[in-house]
Amino acid sequence: MTQKVPLALLPGLLLDAGLWRAQVQDLADIADCRIGDFSTQDTVGDMARSVLAVMPERFALAGLSMGGYVALEIMRQAPHRVALLALLDTMARLDTPAQTSHRRGLIELARKGKFRGVTRMLLPTLIHEDALNDEAVTGEIMAMAGRCGRDVFLRQQAAIMSRPDSLPGLGRIACTTLILCGREDARTPLDCHEEMHRGIHSASLTVIDSCGHLPPLEKPAAVTAALRAWLGAWG
Repeated sequence: MTQKVPLALLPGLLLDAGLWRAQVQDLADIADCRIGDFSTQDTVGDMARSVLAVMPERFALAGLSMGGYVALEIMRQAPHRVALLALLDTMARLDTPAQTSHRRGLIELARKGKFRGVTRMLLPTLIHEDALNDEAVTGEIMAMAGRCGRDVFLRQQAAIMSRPDSLPGLGRIACTTLILCGREDARTPLDCHEEMHRGIHSASLTVIDSCGHLPPLEKPAAVTAALRAWLGAWG
């Protein structure tokens, strides 16, 4: 591989470039990494257009959680531009009524001035229990949430709740696709990824043990290895 692969890395709700720091560093020899900035948009469609506007005509695309929703929207808007697709700890299906109700509850807390407590309350569902005592991991999650802030949180939740259903379009995805998740992901469980694996004919599934919803932070070496192997299909 003589030329570096242009790689868009898309973060999730209340996450930013800090999520992908290890991968940006450790893939620098083969990938030109660019991080999606979803701080100003309030629809998944606008988030997708912001990525397409800054990437070259053909690129590799990886998204985690909300970033996965954006990646699937990019596959609707411009599938011909994506050479490789990676979907991490995300889902193609829409939220259940219970999940939507939970989101609305968090929005209400944030609007009442309790935004700072939202991420700390969510930590046990975001990372594996073993990582809860890792101050480097929890500190980075809290720092990202602080950098994003309440208004970004509200816009991103609105975008997530209004996103289209991506299940019907899975069969139209033809590029080499990596589906990856933490085995103990409590927010987008393994069955969500098995569903995408069945729906995308060109997909492979990687499951990382003792890991929750944020593998790039919890198990960075394993994620980097999986992405490096996936990028090997660039051609």
